[in-house]
Amino acid sequence: MFRSAPDNIDRIFAALADQTRRAILARLTGGDVGVMDICEPFEMSQPAISRHIKVLETAGLITRHRQGTHRMCRLSPDGLGAIEPWLSMIANSYATKYNRLDAVLETMQTKETPDAPSSTCP
Repeated sequence: MFRSAPDNIDRIFAALADQTRRAILARLTGGDVGVMDICEPFEMSQPAISRHIKVLETAGLITRHRQGTHRMCRLSPDGLGAIEPWLSMIANSYATKYNRLDAVLETMQTKETPDAPSSTCP
């Protein structure tokens, strides 16, 4: 039976669909980063980056907080964890199908004769 995915899964996948947002997430793997520092490697405006950050925050992938006068972003510890059970379910489904296919192929190989006698022509 196919169980439904978490409610937030569409927002997570939509957030991950954009390469800029994936790059922002990769940048945050090193720890907290200020919003202005996130903007540096991208050739886009700070408001555009802020919109990307908002999408990631809405999806639950990052959190924002203040550190003094700086606005900081960090990875949400459970952000991608929300889709892990769903991904595992899909992976297990494929593994089951591949295991059945392997069993069928193995059965077919054992039924074949190794070398069929060659016919001789007069």
